[in-house]
Amino acid sequence: MRVGKTAIALATLFIGISVGNASAQVANPELEACRSTGLIALRERNPGIKDVTLDVDGMTVAKANTKVEDTPIKTIVIGDAYLEKGKQDTRRTFLCLIGEKGKVLLTFFTDK
Repeated sequence: MRVGKTAIALATLFIGISVGNASAQVANPELEACRSTGLIALRERNPGIKDVTLDVDGMTVAKANTKVEDTPIKTIVIGDAYLEKGKQDTRRTFLCLIGEKGKVLLTFFTDK
């Protein structure tokens, strides 16, 4: 009887964690725009890359009011990203610049 209650409690905990992580990825449209744009750019150079996962908890999303030459920069995103290549993940530092109207202007992944 006690094992059943423990199993239910653990299942509830894991479901809660899964839902929390999924909503964190979707909750920030800037992060998702940077992730999806970065994935497209990476796949153009290396089709073997399956996915990009951002370390949402460690990401810095900073509002900005600056320009690169005449191009306004409104948001800067920096943190760790994990590139999935088959069964192997590699950690990279990730930088994304977002301009007006949420347009991703640059995604950059450091080399290993």
